[in-house]
Amino acid sequence: MERKQMKEFMTMYSNLVQRCFDDCINDFSTKSLGSREEGCVMKCVDKILKGSERLGNRFQEQNAAMAQSGALPGR
Repeated sequence: MERKQMKEFMTMYSNLVQRCFDDCINDFSTKSLGSREEGCVMKCVDKILKGSERLGNRFQEQNAAMAQSGALPGR
């Protein structure tokens, strides 16, 4: 199970990096990020992580409600 979780984490991380890079990085004239790009990346990462956390919380709430009502299979 640990290996599967690590793979899922790495896939999520890779997707986050790609999405924020595509959305925020557009000036390739220097090797460092401009202040606008850096701010965009920070907001992008924060937004995605908060969304992921919220989704995880809702999923846990749904599972708890289903477990209480006996609707989860195998319980």
